[in-house]
Amino acid sequence: MKTINSTPKKDGFRMPAEWEPRKQDWLIWPERQDTWRLGGKPAQKVLVEVAQEIVKFNKLSVICSADQYENARARLPEEVRVIEMTTDDAWAQDKGPFFLVNDEGDQRGVTWGWNAYGGLEGGLYFPWKRDEEFAAKLLDLEDVDRYDARGMVFEGGAMQIDGEGTLIVTENSVLNHNRNPNLTKAEVENNFKEYMNLDKVIWLKDGMAFDETDGHVDDVLFFVRPGVLALSWTDDVNNPQYKPLKEAYDILSQETDAKGRKFEIHKIPIPGILTISEEENAGIDLCEGAASRESGLPLAVTYINSYFVNGGILVPQFGDPMDDVACEMFKKMMPEREVVKIWTREFSLAGGNIHCMALQQPAAIVK
Repeated sequence: MKTINSTPKKDGFRMPAEWEPRKQDWLIWPERQDTWRLGGKPAQKVLVEVAQEIVKFNKLSVICSADQYENARARLPEEVRVIEMTTDDAWAQDKGPFFLVNDEGDQRGVTWGWNAYGGLEGGLYFPWKRDEEFAAKLLDLEDVDRYDARGMVFEGGAMQIDGEGTLIVTENSVLNHNRNPNLTKAEVENNFKEYMNLDKVIWLKDGMAFDETDGHVDDVLFFVRPGVLALSWTDDVNNPQYKPLKEAYDILSQETDAKGRKFEIHKIPIPGILTISEEENAGIDLCEGAASRESGLPLAVTYINSYFVNGGILVPQFGDPMDDVACEMFKKMMPEREVVKIWTREFSLAGGNIHCMALQQPAAIVK
């Protein structure tokens, strides 16, 4: 891997949309005991179930520690490549490299700054050195050259992109003083345009209530295809999620994408509010430097934190009446895709879901 002293925009590389053809996916074996209850065993079971579904669609690699290698290898499908690597936690989407492609079939990556969602001012764990190294290690492993954007802290779950020049982000996450206090909004936007080859950035105010990442947009919406959005929604004005979601809808209703298209917005109902039970709380190690996981804590849960695979989409399930409603809406919106239901409460207990846990590596295709 070599570092390229240029930008993707100058070199004709772009970041593909998540529905574009995929080379493989990446997961990290969950085991951090102050994030995952009971030493990560329930979450590991869910990850195996996710892996079993992903390999039906495309290749998958799973990262795990030396201590867990034998266990992970024994539990995961044989088709899965298991790689030993030290990390601090299991959120691959957020700290992984951004993979870029060009029309000649080449692939490159971008590495961003990382401080565990806020560093020493509201960050979710400490230390985070191994996670800070993760993106570069992955590009080394894949022999992919990189652009170095580590001067700006940015997480994969903080953005949604249409592959045609449009990016949607939230101000509260990206512009938070605990991420990039020395960068102006204009400087941040310029970095987006240069390092992802974009023409337009759309700013929402905030993400969902109870989101410990300061409002990642991957809980709020995803691009179904260019010009089409799936948006978390509730009609209940007393629901804590109503205000941020209504605000997002109002902004997007007045916006156009980089190609000048008005957005077609599909409102996807959210499940009822979930909270951490006393039993679940009792299984989590207490640590001063980790995020709070006390019983009764409400969680930001949504079907929008789904994950595209080649020919399918993996959708979180919560045992809520809206599970089936959301999946039926996805089937109508994406008839070409298989909608796969995955019971993922364990991921929600740790503050995320399938999209947060998985990282896409697009296929490099000659056009």
